[in-house]
Amino acid sequence: MADIKFVKENQEVIAANGANLREKALQNRIDLYTFKGKLMNCGGYGQCGTCIIEIVEGMENLSPLTEVEKRKLRKKPDTYRLACQTLVNGPVSVITKPQA
Repeated sequence: MADIKFVKENQEVIAANGANLREKALQNRIDLYTFKGKLMNCGGYGQCGTCIIEIVEGMENLSPLTEVEKRKLRKKPDTYRLACQTLVNGPVSVITKPQA
């Protein structure tokens, strides 16, 4: 089981290993998107880059970066991921809507 802690929201979510981080956040009413993202998100296909999150702990428990993430996040810190492209396989702490 994967324990996902959303730091800003002070909320923990239990997920099965291999769960998609974006889906688990939305299922638990965690707001991933800024105003622009709410208007223009791609629905989880990795095309818009609006579901950026920062991993505080547990990076080793996530799926490897996808090619889409490598392109979208190349100028961002190494701790940033796209929630829609990230699979969780263990405990992780996440900051939503990080300020770059």
